[in-house]
Amino acid sequence: MSDNWLLHRLAQFRDRSALVWREQQFGYDVLLRRVEEWRNALSRRGIEPGQCVALRGGFSPGAATLLMALAANRNIAVPLTTKVAAERDRALKIAAVEWLVEFDLDDQWELSRLEPEHDPPLLQELRQKDEAGLIVFSSGSTGEIKASLLSFTRLLNGYRDRRATPLRTLAFLMLDHVGGINTLFHILVGGGTIVTLAERTPEAICSGIERHRVQLLPTTPTFLRMLLISDAYKKYDLSSLELITYGTEPMPEATLKALHAALPGVRLKQTYGLTEVGIPPTKSQRNDSLWLAVGGKGFETKIVDGVLWIRSSTSMIGYLNAPSPFDADGWMNTGDLVEQQGDYIRFLGRKSEIINIGGEKVFPAEVENVIQQLDNIKEVAVRGRSNPITGSVVVATVELHRPEDHAALEKRIRAACSGRLAPFKVPAMVEVSSETLCGDRFKKKRKVAIQ
Repeated sequence: MSDNWLLHRLAQFRDRSALVWREQQFGYDVLLRRVEEWRNALSRRGIEPGQCVALRGGFSPGAATLLMALAANRNIAVPLTTKVAAERDRALKIAAVEWLVEFDLDDQWELSRLEPEHDPPLLQELRQKDEAGLIVFSSGSTGEIKASLLSFTRLLNGYRDRRATPLRTLAFLMLDHVGGINTLFHILVGGGTIVTLAERTPEAICSGIERHRVQLLPTTPTFLRMLLISDAYKKYDLSSLELITYGTEPMPEATLKALHAALPGVRLKQTYGLTEVGIPPTKSQRNDSLWLAVGGKGFETKIVDGVLWIRSSTSMIGYLNAPSPFDADGWMNTGDLVEQQGDYIRFLGRKSEIINIGGEKVFPAEVENVIQQLDNIKEVAVRGRSNPITGSVVVATVELHRPEDHAALEKRIRAACSGRLAPFKVPAMVEVSSETLCGDRFKKKRKVAIQ
């Protein structure tokens, strides 16, 4: 970081609470001291600028301050959660990690020296620029994880002009996700407080909001639907909550309207971002509207054939294990289909998920929006299945609150859809999932086991 502006900024808030972990408050002064301790430890262990260092753990004081120290030391940081060993080992190999710091549940750490099998050209390119790096993993369309290499220096400089708005914010997304990274730096640069919780159930989240007077909850539509179904929001005092931001997946219109009715005093804001290009500013048209404006300083957008394209000053350098998604001018095809009204757009769904039935397009979200409102439906995922006559048919996979006769279930789902959708959009098949449709990042899973 050029002249460590970030650490100088955090020093302005020395007397404030920066992080709540395990119900214990950690001040900005403590975090700054921990960052300095980490920098000294890196030097003593011979960890040099430009070396790739993975950190494996949760959203803890140790992990958060190590991440800042690695940026200050111009290392290439690879944040990982406590994934299964096979996934961890694959990630370490792709990223050519040289050092691994693993945190236990008590935030104690252990350092291991690794011997990478290769040195990716993009890492060499970043080192030549003398910038800090960040490698973030995401799932590819084929299921293979993709490793995005970003300039950590440029990413952090994007927060430099952030105004001081000290919000008490709940950390919902972890540090291995671009949304979790954004929560960490967006809030700390503004002098706010990050609240971490041991569990992310509706009950635990609502209890934590009441206990810590949380003002901002950044989360996912899938979790918000779980929250509404649970009625947990009725059991706790959520009067401190000012803003809920939601993103990472499409928001069902029915869920948004129900949330607005349940929490009328809370502002609802749709966010949008991709690991590859960062998180652009957004502005929702209204609390109960799915229309939003996307873009701002450092971001350009355009719509080509109904698909959103983005160019960003904080775009990743590239994938370590896949071809670059950018064109010659630096634009990225997001794959997100949108419709436009003036300065506002509305997301229709992923182009790759459109179901083509005899030349007619079906967006899974519009079918899911109908089914989600039915009794006994905990969650639903709609996809296409090949058909020799029409090309595809609509298949709805549902997760139920309680067991139900399959024939009766299919009949009432088809009846509800027939009353609100065109005939070709009505599910030809209804399947019941034998596992939850909610993934570990509280996003909807579309590939699950069927009963």
